[in-house]
Amino acid sequence: MKFTGVSSFGAALDVACGTGQSARALAVIAQRVEAIDISAEMLAEAQPHERVHYRLASAERLPFDDGAFELATVGLGFHWFDQPVFLAEARRVLKPNAWLVVYSSGFIGEMEENAEFRRWAWEVYPKRFPAPARRSVGVSAELVEPHGFKVAGKEDFAHHETMTAEQLTGYLLTQTNVIAAVESGKTPLAEAATWILEGVTPFFGGRSPAMKFSGSIWYLR
Repeated sequence: MKFTGVSSFGAALDVACGTGQSARALAVIAQRVEAIDISAEMLAEAQPHERVHYRLASAERLPFDDGAFELATVGLGFHWFDQPVFLAEARRVLKPNAWLVVYSSGFIGEMEENAEFRRWAWEVYPKRFPAPARRSVGVSAELVEPHGFKVAGKEDFAHHETMTAEQLTGYLLTQTNVIAAVESGKTPLAEAATWILEGVTPFFGGRSPAMKFSGSIWYLR
């Protein structure tokens, strides 16, 4: 299931837009995009777009009128929401028969060229930087149907990204595991970067191997 064509939708909502990459992509198929995030720091880094309006707001309290949108999207943020509250709000601001698309994607901790890297990613790294508590990443009929949605379809996908040790370090520094440790004051950012780079470098051998990513897309209506 894919949405194609320029301006297929009139008004669309992007929830947890971060720095706006997803919102700007959404503007390809929507005439107007409202993009919200709870992080003022993220929004401050968002690049402007003539059809995207950025706003500081939470997923659980959407500052929009009933039936305002034909499409809403959530990328990489759903597991942080109070999901029942958000789903009720999404149902409120969406028109009848409108779409809610939830998607997730991330590094699965594997390197194509070196199977030994998985042990570092799955055992060593999370022991040093444990993942904060979060809600279910996935979407199910049991979760969404009480709020007026049906799961109309799902797609799974996978891709590889070639990275240097420095690039992987930069990516891991953006993960909530590391951010939580830095923001709590337990680990300075420079110390975290040094620890990660020293840990991953032996697996690279001066090359740019392929790192494995995967994700899912749920189409709700």
